[in-house]
Amino acid sequence: MLNRNAEALFWIGRYIERAENHARLIDVHYHIQQEEDFQEEGHKWSRLIDTLGVRNEYLRQFESFSEQDVLSFITLDLGNTNSLFSCVHQARNNLRTLRQHLPSELWDIVNGFNLWLGEQSVADIMRGPHQFYQQVKERAAMFLGAEQSVMLRGNEWHFIESGRFLERAENTTRILQTVTVSCKSKDINSIYTQLQAVLKSVSGYQSFRRYYADDMSPECILEFLIVNPLFPRSIRFSFHKLEEHLAKLELDTTEKGSGHEKVIRQAGKIKAELDYMEKDEMSGDLALDVLESLMISCQRLGRTMDGAFFRREGVSV
Repeated sequence: MLNRNAEALFWIGRYIERAENHARLIDVHYHIQQEEDFQEEGHKWSRLIDTLGVRNEYLRQFESFSEQDVLSFITLDLGNTNSLFSCVHQARNNLRTLRQHLPSELWDIVNGFNLWLGEQSVADIMRGPHQFYQQVKERAAMFLGAEQSVMLRGNEWHFIESGRFLERAENTTRILQTVTVSCKSKDINSIYTQLQAVLKSVSGYQSFRRYYADDMSPECILEFLIVNPLFPRSIRFSFHKLEEHLAKLELDTTEKGSGHEKVIRQAGKIKAELDYMEKDEMSGDLALDVLESLMISCQRLGRTMDGAFFRREGVSV
């Protein structure tokens, strides 16, 4: 497989996962607006911008944090490379270069997704935010369903899945990092509210209650989202799947070498650290150190994969 094709596949997985993650996060944000911490208009929308890590980019265009401006920037602004529309648009561009190698269903879903978003406006979102972001999640789920149902289990599939699970691990880490930092100096009720919102953003609230019943302590929520081995959006689960897909890549003799082995070792090391992490390592200020270390590890692994597998030419990333 050409390096540029592998990179395009990897980023298709990342972009679709990122778009779904944004939709989940924004949707849950609406559900917690009535909490006391969110009464101040500018504060409640700046929190969302900070969680997505795009404050500097936002402030280059806008002076204040209004609902309309924030939704426009993080959902529909193609000039913002991290907006929901940009993610889908870039996934579509990468998929277009590979149409002959992938099932036609994938192109039909992503192209339709892109065309639908291009027809939307901020007014459309504000008329029914929950319905709008639910449609985004459903379209992302359609892509995942088609990918799981009809793709051959070859390198193409493993590269898409590798991108998806690395993105998922990084997104969960970033959200927990933002919430933990923002709640550090606040009362315990605020911490519960924010961490419960994170659970809901990853559709993990009901699964969490099956494990912990009424124990909604911050330590239990962090343990569930970081090291639970069975929840599909935990960081540990994501790294188990990521290592699995990396190990199953079938590279020819000219592609194999220290780069591929280094990627697998690096992913395996992160997975092993998560496998043996203790609950008390995720309490108090220690949680900040754990999440910071995980974020650095995710970013380092992404760079290692780039050096091992990809070329920059001809790929939209």
